[in-house]
Amino acid sequence: MEYSKIISVTGLSGLFELLSSKADGAIVRSLEDKGTRFVSSRIHNFSHLESIEIFTVKENVNLAEVLIAIQNSAHPLPGDKDGAAVKKFFEDVYPDMDFERVYMSDMKKILKWFGILKANNIEIKIPQQEEEANAGSSAIENEEVKINEEPAEEVASSPGEKELKTKKAKPAAKKDTAKKEAPKPEEGAIAKKKAAAKKKTKE
Repeated sequence: MEYSKIISVTGLSGLFELLSSKADGAIVRSLEDKGTRFVSSRIHNFSHLESIEIFTVKENVNLAEVLIAIQNSAHPLPGDKDGAAVKKFFEDVYPDMDFERVYMSDMKKILKWFGILKANNIEIKIPQQEEEANAGSSAIENEEVKINEEPAEEVASSPGEKELKTKKAKPAAKKDTAKKEAPKPEEGAIAKKKAAAKKKTKE
């Protein structure tokens, strides 16, 4: 199972493997109970773990960096019911985390996700820089990736995509203008009638 295929789903607990995406949602498999189900994108949003970033006092870092720091730490994992212990754990394991913007619920979620990944023997990988540049990401509490939720003409998620759609629309506009400038059938008929009248007068 690849780390790049692991997602979280809003409104659903735990982590899921993305099996396939559809026009109105996705087929996912729970990493906890192994159940497979269809999840509608009209109700839920999907977040790839590899596209999530965490606030720090410096630059944001990819979630994988924090997960790897937890993996390499000698500190035992705290219980999720002890908020003070959870914060102390992250202060020791990842002191650069911005604790004013990363909430306690986020820290508990990170610990839960780490436990699920380890239980499934999934290797945590930091995405390549070029992949990060193309993946929309934000803080853990805000990052969402919608899967085929909107019609194609409304899906553009970056200025480049919107520009491309605009360029595609221009030829159609020119075609419409050409149609408007073409002589109307009625005008052609009137011209023919006038010519016939002149010819009859001369005769």
